[in-house]
Order: sequence, then structure tokens, then C-alpha cells
Amino acid sequence: MNNQITMKLNADHLILQALAEDITSEDITTNAVMRTYCKGEVELICKQDGIIAGMEVFKRVFELLDESTEVEMYCSDGDEVQYGQLLALVRGDIRVLLSGERVALNYLQRMSGIATYTHSVAALLNGTKTKLLDTRKTTPNMRIFEKYAVKVGGGYNHRYNLSDGILLKDNHIGAAGGVKEAVEMAKEYAPFVRKIEVEVETLEMVKEAVEAGADIIMLDNMSPEEMKEAIRIIDGRAQTECSGNVTKENIARLTDIGVDYISSGALTHSAPILDISLKHLHAVDRI
Repeated sequence: MNNQITMKLNADHLILQALAEDITSEDITTNAVMRTYCKGEVELICKQDGIIAGMEVFKRVFELLDESTEVEMYCSDGDEVQYGQLLALVRGDIRVLLSGERVALNYLQRMSGIATYTHSVAALLNGTKTKLLDTRKTTPNMRIFEKYAVKVGGGYNHRYNLSDGILLKDNHIGAAGGVKEAVEMAKEYAPFVRKIEVEVETLEMVKEAVEAGADIIMLDNMSPEEMKEAIRIIDGRAQTECSGNVTKENIARLTDIGVDYISSGALTHSAPILDISLKHLHAVDRI
């Protein structure tokens, strides 16, 4: 998402949908107070310490409304930002600045909030071999933005969508008739380059998954003691992941277990936004 081609291919249609949601026929308030073109400038101000993410998306909102809009950035995605910091100046048709403000800020605040929260959780895993993963628990039509923000914050992406990887969860296992049967079916159906991950809830299921040849075993909602025993059973024969209501407040109990990955839906579904505002809009010249 750091170049124009990627943005056009993957994000433009989503941004346009967001703009269309906000402007069905016209921005009646802006049109009431600004009847003709007037060039203006507005400041992007940080109102909370955090990690910034989504600057190119923020910029793209205004460009899609008017390609002549100029955004002068003073920070880049991944930077630590502080309260009161000037992040960018936006120049262009005042009507565009007003009409695009909310959508642009919604993206930037949401993405920066996810990056900030992810950064704080990932820091708790420093010094361990364990990597922090996101999940598919994302806002509809926001996945590309939210998963990108996780990476900016220092986390890693799990599969992007249902076409991206095989994850046999409890209901898949139930439909197949058991762990062994589910893994066998997956191996028969899927290309050999695909890894097969199995979600397990008991130590007996752990043993079945290992014997069936699963590549990754997800330990779901197990106690720390059960997870340690599961790691002993697996004994390096598969990669390991633990999941189940993992948050910043409780991840410390998992750091010494020795799993390869910890996945947390909270990174995307529970991160608060980062407070950022567009302020001090003023005309710079009139024609």
C-alpha cells in the first residue's frame, strides 16, 4: 500500500465506496457555505501519542475527490507521533477539503489505532521467539487497511481470506467426521504448496493432529498448562499457534509457553482509534 499502483488496484474502489456512502448526492452543508472554488489549506494535527498508519490512504481520499489536491506529509507510516504534532498540510479546493475530511480521518484514525495497539501488544513479546498474528475478525470492507495497520504496528498477518490458506476449525472437523479425516481430505484436495493448519481444543486432538501430519496446530482456548503439555506432545513436528480471547491485558500468561505464534482478534476488532484532527482551515488565495 506504499505506492500508487497498489493503491489503485486494491484500495481505490473501497475508498470510493466510503465516499459514496458519505456523499449520496451532495455535501449540502459545504455547498451552502462555499458556493464557488476557493483554494484553502488545513492542518492535520495529532491529538494523542501513538503509531501513525494510513497516511497514503488519507491522502488518496482527497485525490479521488480532486486529483489536484496537495498533501504535504511530515511523517510516514510506522512513525511514533505525539500529542500536538503537525502531521501534514492539505491544500486544495476548500469544498474538497470539507467533503473529504470525515472519510479521510476515519481511515487514518482507525488504522493508526490498530497500529498503536498492535505495537503495544507486540512489545510484550520482545525477547521471545513468538510472533504476534492478526485474524479475519476485521471490519467488513476494511480488511486490507486493518491488516496493513497490524504490520505497521509490528505484528504479522495470518491468512488474508478463505482462499489464502487452509485452517480446519471445529466445525470443519465436525463436518469431516474428525481431525484425521479433515486433514486427509485437505491434503487430497489442496495444492501441495499449501500448509494445513488444524484448530484443536484438547490434548487428544493434539495427538490426532500430529499423527495426521498437520503443518500447524492451533491451540484454542487451552490453559497455559495444557498448552505446555501440547508443546511437549508436538515436539517440533508441527508449528504451533495459540489463540482464544488474547488481549494486551492477558498475553503475558502466554509468553513463556514457547509457541511459534499467538493470534489475537483484538488487534483489529478492539483497538481504539488514535485521536487525529483536521484543524485551522483557511483560504490561501481566491480567484
